[in-house]
Amino acid sequence: MDDSSSTRHRSHVHTAPRTDVSQDQGKFRIHFNFPGRALPNHDDHGYGPLATVVESFMDPGTLIRMHQHRNEEIISWVPDGVMRHDDRQGNELVTDPDHLLVMNAGSGFWHAEETLADDPPLRMLQIFVRPHSLDLEPGIQHEPIPDSVTNEWRHLFGPEGTDAPLSVRNDVDCYDCRLDAGSTTTLPSRSGWHAYIYVFEGAVDVGDESVGYTESALVTDDGDVTVTATQDSTVVAFVINPDAPVTRQGTIGR
Repeated sequence: MDDSSSTRHRSHVHTAPRTDVSQDQGKFRIHFNFPGRALPNHDDHGYGPLATVVESFMDPGTLIRMHQHRNEEIISWVPDGVMRHDDRQGNELVTDPDHLLVMNAGSGFWHAEETLADDPPLRMLQIFVRPHSLDLEPGIQHEPIPDSVTNEWRHLFGPEGTDAPLSVRNDVDCYDCRLDAGSTTTLPSRSGWHAYIYVFEGAVDVGDESVGYTESALVTDDGDVTVTATQDSTVVAFVINPDAPVTRQGTIGR
């Protein structure tokens, strides 16, 4: 029997352990997840326009002083607690489970981040997307996001010109999902694009591969892939055009 068809449509899932790339600045700690490192012999720590997914911790009463980003799109996803933002454009914004923050840094954007002494400890993701062109117009988006529905994907951001709640200037869509233990969903997909999934809480099976707490997986085709929670889980998925033109001069997300 010729099984070439089933082989052709089998998903290629490459798992990656918890990252060992981190920085400890006392009250502010970060762990860099590099999607390209999940793929053997891949010559880029990023994967197409997705440069890195950073797990960030801020203790109560932490101030990250005003600093500049250039030539990267920075998305702050806060599933619990608050992250307080101010910038040289006069914005004072609070990002929490009901809001998403996107800094389109472009030619240069200055901002600061803070938690107050009576804020809860903060654990969030800061996502760095490589823009398609250098020195674009800088700007910021801070918008409410749809309510989360258990066991369903929620669209958070996508390329400019799409129906995503917020936008970035390259070909990346981002979704999150809270899965009950034992529940199964299908990883978001788009024809010709690949996917990267990060387990923020819990543990899941991506296809036939187990992916635990703070681990990740890169899916290098666009076939249907199941995600099954083996524990109550929160996962974030990125659908990526691997052939998108990218720049690599971001302040952090190179």
